[in-house]
Amino acid sequence: MSYKIQSGDTFWSIAHKLGISVDALQAANPGVSPTSLQIGQTIHLPGHGKPSNPPHNPPKPGGGNGHIVGATGGTNGGGGYVNYSGPASHFPGSNQWASYAALWRQNSALMKLNDSQQEIEFVKEAIEKVSAESGVDVRCILCIIVQESGGNVRIGTTNNGVRNPGIMQSHNGVAFNPANPKGSILQMVRDGTEGTKDGDGLKQLHAKYGNYYEAFRGYNSGSVDKNDLNDPVGATGDYVQKAANRLMGHSWPGM
Repeated sequence: MSYKIQSGDTFWSIAHKLGISVDALQAANPGVSPTSLQIGQTIHLPGHGKPSNPPHNPPKPGGGNGHIVGATGGTNGGGGYVNYSGPASHFPGSNQWASYAALWRQNSALMKLNDSQQEIEFVKEAIEKVSAESGVDVRCILCIIVQESGGNVRIGTTNNGVRNPGIMQSHNGVAFNPANPKGSILQMVRDGTEGTKDGDGLKQLHAKYGNYYEAFRGYNSGSVDKNDLNDPVGATGDYVQKAANRLMGHSWPGM
């Protein structure tokens, strides 16, 4: 059986749609890079795949419904750094953000400075899986990963009164385990997105504040000055501003 790649397809989304595992799909396509799929490209499917129009799945316990939020639509990105400031309403709306495909191309290039190609593919798979199960925009997960660690899976753990490990520097979550790279990368992304027993992730903070920009400030600082998102509140002043620039697909020295 074969499948022709469509716009927005990833190995994870194809596997989810057809009711097969990502591992089985990768095994059926040993010469295909999951991060370099091209529209119109033909890939092989494992023999036990389901029809391409499976029945509707109910929402998952994690809060998502299996849909990768933010995976389609968006701009081509580009441009230089903008000094966004003030409340969330002064920052660009999600309809102005770059597409996930454009952001992945930009940021996966940065990941190559520290990660192997296989590790980068594990990061992409984890981002998409966690977006689908949590309902958090896939672009936000990606950009906060890059914001926190540059996507470096071996980033060190910081501790300024709170232990912050992993590629999302989560609240007392897990760090990279070289003996289980795929599993530990997935858990690092889950910890930062869905939270840990000790602290909130992007999902909880977005639900609390009602928008991603205040959620970013809460993620970085623990509290939010809604009138001035560049108020560090004891943390990093330009954190939200940089996150907004990343979501827009902007480039700047030292990003």
